[in-house]
Parts: sequence; C-alpha cells; structure tokens
Amino acid sequence: MTQNRRIYLLDPKILSPETIAVTFAKTSRSPKSFYEIASELSDQRSANFHEKWVVGYGHSSVAEHAVLHIAVENISRLAVECLESNRLASYTEKSSRYQIWDEDHFYTPTEVKDTVIEDIYIKTCKYLFENYLQAVKITTEYFSKIMARDVEESDRGYSNRINACSADICRYYLPASSLANVGVSINARALEHAIRKMLSHPLREVKKIGQEIKTVSLENVPTLVKHADQNQYLTQIENEASIIFRDNVNKKTSDQNWFNCVGFDMDGELQILSALLYRFSDLSFHEAFEHISQLAPEKLEQITDSLLGNLGQYDIPVREMEYAHINLDLIIDQGAYFEFKRHRMMTQTVKSFSPEFGFAIPKTIEKAGLLNNFTSAMKKSQEVFYKIQEVNPHAAAYILPNAFNRRILFKMNLRTALHFVKLRTAPNAHFAIRRPAQRIAEEIRNKFPIFAKFFKFNEKESSQTLEDTYFTKVN
Repeated sequence: MTQNRRIYLLDPKILSPETIAVTFAKTSRSPKSFYEIASELSDQRSANFHEKWVVGYGHSSVAEHAVLHIAVENISRLAVECLESNRLASYTEKSSRYQIWDEDHFYTPTEVKDTVIEDIYIKTCKYLFENYLQAVKITTEYFSKIMARDVEESDRGYSNRINACSADICRYYLPASSLANVGVSINARALEHAIRKMLSHPLREVKKIGQEIKTVSLENVPTLVKHADQNQYLTQIENEASIIFRDNVNKKTSDQNWFNCVGFDMDGELQILSALLYRFSDLSFHEAFEHISQLAPEKLEQITDSLLGNLGQYDIPVREMEYAHINLDLIIDQGAYFEFKRHRMMTQTVKSFSPEFGFAIPKTIEKAGLLNNFTSAMKKSQEVFYKIQEVNPHAAAYILPNAFNRRILFKMNLRTALHFVKLRTAPNAHFAIRRPAQRIAEEIRNKFPIFAKFFKFNEKESSQTLEDTYFTKVN
C-alpha cells in the first residue's frame, strides 16, 4: 500500500514540550504516526518516559526536542555573560545601541551589601549613570549640529538617527551592573547544562538566576531539568587552576598588543579544497590532498572561484570551509565584546573583566567636550573596582563601564569567519566591532591568500582607519 507523504506541526499550544520530545523519541521503535503516538501520551506518561530513558539511561538527545522560551528581565549585564555563554541556544537582549538606560537601572550585588564598600558602590553607579545621561544630552546636541537631515527624511527618522549615534557613544559610560532583559530560546538538554553552570558560578546573582530559571522551567519540563544542580567540577576548576598555575596567576602581562595571531592551519586552503574534491569524487582524502597539493596557485584560485565565487548575499558557504582555522588573541572594549560573544560557533576563552588592559575613548567624547568628564568617570570606576576587589574579587567587575577592555583568545574556522566578517564590517555595525572585524579579515587575507577575495567587505575602511577616525585612544 502506497504511503502518502505527510508534513505537519506538533502544536506546542496543545502538547507540552516533554510530550513532544517523547513523541519524537518513540518513533525510533514505533511504526505509528507522530499524531498517533502523541494521542496516546499524557504529561504523566511523558514524565515517566523521561525519568526512565533520559535520566535513568542517559539518552539525553531526546531532551533536545523539548524547547523552552524563557524571558529573563532585570539582570546585570555581567550576569548576561554567563547566561549567553551556551552555544546551542538563541538570545536577544536589550541593546545599548538603541535604548537609553534610566538612572536607577543598575544592580547592587549581595556581595557588597552590608559591607564597607556598599555606599561607595551605589554612589559610583549613580555617578556613572548621571554622567551617562548628561552625555546623552550633550552628544545629541553635538550630532544635531554636525549631521544634516537627509532629503525626504522625516522628523522621526532624523531624530532616531541622531539618538542612535548618541547611544553608540554614550554606552561607553554604562557599567556592567546595568540591568538588561534577555529572551532565551533553548532546548532542555542545553538548558540543563546552562543551569548547572549558573548554579556553579561564583557570583550570587548568577546562582539565583540559575535557580529561578530552573524553577520556571520545571513548569513545562518537570522531569528534564529537575536534576540540574551545582556541579562540583565547575566550582572547583578555578581553585584547582590557581594552585596549578600559582607561579603565574599574579603576574602582569608585558604583551599589550591588541591583536595577535597565535596559530593557523598552514595548509588550511589545501584542506578545504581537498575536502571538496573528496566530496565530489571517489578519491580518499589522502589521494585528494595529494592531488590538490600538486596544483599551481593559479589553478587553486580558479577552483576556489568556481566553487565559492557565486555566493549570494544570503548564501551560506560550503561546510568544507570549516577545515581551516585561525587562532587569535584580541583586546577590545567591553561594548564590542558584548557583540563578539554572540558568535558562539567559534571557541572563546575570555579573561575576567578588570581594568588591566585600559579603557577606550571614542573620539566623539573629545569633540563633544566630554573628555575630562569621561576620563574622570573611568578613573573613578577603576579606583572603586580595586576597593571592591578587596572585599570580593568576583563582584568588582560590576562597577566597570563598557569602555574598559577585555582580552579574548578565540579559534574560528573560515566558514564562521566569513559570516563574522561580513556581518561585523557592515556600515551599520558599531565602529568598535568593525575595527576588530576588519583586522581579522586583514589577517585571514594574509594567512589564506587563495580565499582573500572572499574576505573583502566595506573596503572603504581598514582597522587602522577605523581607529584613527573613531578613537582618541583604544587602551
């Protein structure tokens, strides 16, 4: 008997996430349709299934079919870092580019409450927010004077453009204690790991967020995350590392270069092209690599152009580009890092947030007459950072504004790099992220010349011209 193709949705308005997950899991052993399987299930039967197979036998992939959409409001931007550190999830957060923070929208960590530095912490946060809001007014007036209205641009459109430019500059005042909202879409398997990380985090705020996320998630997935608890390995790793590396932990770096290439696949281009030949031929990879290695550079460029030259604006390049990697050590300001960290398909290792690598000063701050004000605010926050550090080293970062720099070690493949460079060098991207994006593109063009032409976007700018145009200083 001929079976007709059927494609349909399992409606999350009718079926719980756990029931949907069980429905898909049972198809591996049941000849019934998904609809028939689902009609036989209840929430309790689904919970029993997960308890036996996911929890008991470790078939965790089943939990990936249960997806939750979690609204997280009024958490610090410092806490956002942990929340968004999970690779297999989707996030949208309150943007410092398009919104203006109110003066009292900051978090006071329990680590500083009822301590000798509580008063100075709160006063410094208020001081930073007062200066931030004052800078918004001043830079708005400044941009209104130097930016002409476009032909046929409406009053609202012109005002929005001015306000966006102002927000892009003034975000440098905002401390990590600034409150934000984050929308999270995540499957139950990834969520369980995320909760464990939060419950094992040194900051009490993050731990509380993890517990609250677990509590609300249990309403929809009562079985799949109920065993997500603090993880001893995660809590001990920092202490273990401080012991193992005790001779180097407190040393200050002498390398303040903002961009270092620390490794790349020297035969990465050949790896990519060999993998493509492997896919479209009967050759083994060894044979394909041997053939590609013998070709002249001109022939390699010709092959590359034929295979990748027709990429459209919205096309995703072939997966074989993932066979070549580049490793970079980067110093960028905290505002830029908040955009950079969203690219989670790469591997990132970020140092804790501290004043060690200085702070950036946007050139508009100086042009608008705010240089002394801004510099004083940064120095004030740095002084308070060290005072808080004496009480609690982890909580000190709450007081640091977006202007202060972060150092990141990361590894990306060329497929990820192409997406990153294309998105972050676009004219509408913030200048603070366009600078490292252009520098990454420059390095890739140098290290992988056959693919150089595919890493040319917004060629009117370079990392150096961006620095010269937009920054008084970068560290």
